[in-house]
Amino acid sequence: MELLNSSSKKSLLDPRTKLLLLIFVSTFVLGNAGGEYANEFRYVLNYLPLFLLLFARRWSAFVKGFVCYTAAYLLQIFLSPHLHGIMGFLCLAVVGIFLRFLPGIITGMYVVSTTTVSEFIAAMEKMHVSQKITIPLAVMFRFFPTVVEEAASINKAMTMRDIKLGGKKALQMIEYRLIPMMTCSLKIGQELSAASLTRGLGGPGKRTNICKIGFGWCDFLVIILLAGGLACVVLRALKVF
Repeated sequence: MELLNSSSKKSLLDPRTKLLLLIFVSTFVLGNAGGEYANEFRYVLNYLPLFLLLFARRWSAFVKGFVCYTAAYLLQIFLSPHLHGIMGFLCLAVVGIFLRFLPGIITGMYVVSTTTVSEFIAAMEKMHVSQKITIPLAVMFRFFPTVVEEAASINKAMTMRDIKLGGKKALQMIEYRLIPMMTCSLKIGQELSAASLTRGLGGPGKRTNICKIGFGWCDFLVIILLAGGLACVVLRALKVF
């Protein structure tokens, strides 16, 4: 048996609620499920992860996301209907990227940045998910933050050598940044996989976890909001109202 370290401060939402929110955003926003019947529900799903980031004190991400969403909606309502040709296509593409792809990215960023590996594994165990699924996802939770840190370090090192857009060695930017990033990503994946096996993940014995998770009032509020939105979409599709 192994004891997994937990974070000192409990997250606002249970990991299972975060995963449910991620599924809803992927299904209704990116997947466009519900069509025109879910338009109002998509507004909620777009802005909800932003306010969760605000409660998590991710001020910069909240402000950038709020500005991008609001600007995209304004373009869609006031500018897009009056544009034609290539300008209309470009406006539609920008709006589509911000309103379809960005919400999933922001929600995923919130889930990864506010959920520790211990919390995630505890949630998966409570849902009786197979370790064949839990272990790769647990490695992923550490992989992306580590890759982002490595990318920032590589960017700083290349900037010091004037390898950047607008610099004297701009043509070397892709080679000198992409290849080190690929090498670091491969090495990070191997190290995290080895660390997971070293800690006993995947072992036959029953594991214990000192990380305590559970549903609170915020979880019930988000679940009721998601369930209510889903019910409204279904009722509208059935022409009930």
